[in-house]
Amino acid sequence: MRSTLNNITILLLIAYLIIGIYLSINTGISHDEFHEQLNWEVNFKSIKDFLLTGNYNDLLDYKDRYHGVGFNFLSQPFQLIISDGLSKYLDISEYGGLLVSKHVIVFIFFFISGLFYFKICQILFKDKYFAIISLLIFYLYPYLFGHAQFNPKDIPFLSFWIICTYLLIRIVKNNFKHKTNSFKFLFFISLSTSILISIRIVGLLILLQYIIFFIVYLENKNKNFFNCINQNKINIFYFMALMVFFTYLLNPILWHNPIEIINSLKWMSKYQQDICTLTLGSCMKSLNLPASYYFIWLFFKLPLLVILGFLIFPLIEKKLFKNEFNKILIYSLLITIFSILILFIILNVAIYDELRHVMFLIPLIFIIAFHNLYLLSKKFFSITGVFLIAFFTLENISLNPYQYTWLNSFSKFYDINKTFEVDYWGISGKRLYSSIAKHSSSYDNDKERCIYGGLYSNVYLKNKNFKCFKLYSELDSANKRPYYVMKNVRNFKRSDPKNCKLIKMENFKYTFNNKKINVGSAWYCD
Repeated sequence: MRSTLNNITILLLIAYLIIGIYLSINTGISHDEFHEQLNWEVNFKSIKDFLLTGNYNDLLDYKDRYHGVGFNFLSQPFQLIISDGLSKYLDISEYGGLLVSKHVIVFIFFFISGLFYFKICQILFKDKYFAIISLLIFYLYPYLFGHAQFNPKDIPFLSFWIICTYLLIRIVKNNFKHKTNSFKFLFFISLSTSILISIRIVGLLILLQYIIFFIVYLENKNKNFFNCINQNKINIFYFMALMVFFTYLLNPILWHNPIEIINSLKWMSKYQQDICTLTLGSCMKSLNLPASYYFIWLFFKLPLLVILGFLIFPLIEKKLFKNEFNKILIYSLLITIFSILILFIILNVAIYDELRHVMFLIPLIFIIAFHNLYLLSKKFFSITGVFLIAFFTLENISLNPYQYTWLNSFSKFYDINKTFEVDYWGISGKRLYSSIAKHSSSYDNDKERCIYGGLYSNVYLKNKNFKCFKLYSELDSANKRPYYVMKNVRNFKRSDPKNCKLIKMENFKYTFNNKKINVGSAWYCD
């Protein structure tokens, strides 16, 4: 029986990886991806300049010099290998191929992080069957699965947070069982922590999680804080030294002055992207968010089973006390989640695009919720878990390629188009460009006409012999017809172009719901 379960699981994981990579290649390009690539190009040029001349003024003068580029050290070599092949396969520009090639490595790292998530569940459940259920829910959760197909920042950050958490749990477990932590563990947790920080400076918060785990462990074991520090001073020194070294190495902005890490924290916590996120009908400004913002989005984004599992903690708390090690882990994760949220609220950290900046907390919430359900009733968790896996599979099929916009069933009581952000990263662009290319094939001269709107018009339509690409903001001065107009992301909320014909209204529907969610449109103005 166990052998059969193992074989089925391996086959499912292989299928999931292949399907995920295929979908990641064929999804659209989000509007953040050109910015991520630009950040890398500026940093890469500056690295070469620094090594040759000892200075890098281009980076110091760059507005977004504090954006981390750590994941690019892993992804760029891979991107360069496959980008040409992808641009030919997808019939897009070489630059477009370079951007899409990153989708593959992003999804692969998400897949790898899931294996570490599974390991954490195994430690907690001590039951492979329930750990597999938890893993499949995590993998198929449309919100994360959708982001994993293209998100070049938040998914790598989430992935390394999970990896760091697993390594931390292993270290705590070794201490719990009075085992010595090998240098290998110290090296890998130092490296993973540094990569996390180099992806996004808020990764420094993982150190808060480490401290919380350490304090909760000492409290439960009735150990003296200073004695424990003294006993582990060599390991702490190795960890700190390696972490500082790798963090410095992976953040070129620190090379001229390590104090830049403080400037980075200040800059990114109040990042001047003063846009609003449509949240339950209110447009909430990123630089002045109410505390309710986080909890509204968590309420409508988390699966209902996860919300239930999280809320039943008081009912299972007594059962938790029967396993001292699990108690340490669950309490540490709970304190970590609330500490980070409270810290963000108190400091009024600038975030936008719903939960993307705190997405790394979602796997921790999943772990706590599923462990609570497991303690409450294994049978209930098993039945509802399998049902949720089936439901998520259907949702992924219905929503593709807009899984990242997923909202739970509570949202269906509202008009989603008017109440929540939907395609805020512009994935609809690919299908809208395709509709324009198809429409133009019926008109001999239309490829000489301008296209207004869309960040990647040149990427998708240059190979179709289009030559004129303009911003949507230039539409008001358009005086030579015919031309094409593409509306998505925030432009979609503006009024429709006058005296133009609708070519394509891009939308999707949730499973068992007939209401269309509109995300973009393409127009022909003759």
